[in-house]
Amino acid sequence: MTSSSSSALRDIQRDLETKANDLSKIQKDIAKNHQVRKKYTIQLGENELVLKELDLLNEGANVYKLIGPVLVKQDLAEANANVRKRIEYISAELKRLDSTLQDLEEKQNSKKEAILKLQQRIQSIQAGKAKA
Repeated sequence: MTSSSSSALRDIQRDLETKANDLSKIQKDIAKNHQVRKKYTIQLGENELVLKELDLLNEGANVYKLIGPVLVKQDLAEANANVRKRIEYISAELKRLDSTLQDLEEKQNSKKEAILKLQQRIQSIQAGKAKA
């Protein structure tokens, strides 16, 4: 067993550990992205339902908005505009989360490939030692 190969092996194992930690962090970020995405998807559904309900109302209908513990009367057109803006915002956030998720998944795949290559190098070094 040469000291250069054991030193190289240690360096590769250290590199492998670093990449594994990076991969773990990326996987946590992906899980967090899924959680946030789920929350926004639920909010989008709720807001679309509110918009449908508002569309069913007559022009002169009373609309109330809950602000803290108080119901405050709100203009129908204003309520409609607010809900549409909220839907627009949530949809934009979902698109942003989708692109972030795609980036994270690409990073995850490249880290997995790098880890696999390092593991193969370690195996080949150990196989070389076994023959020696």
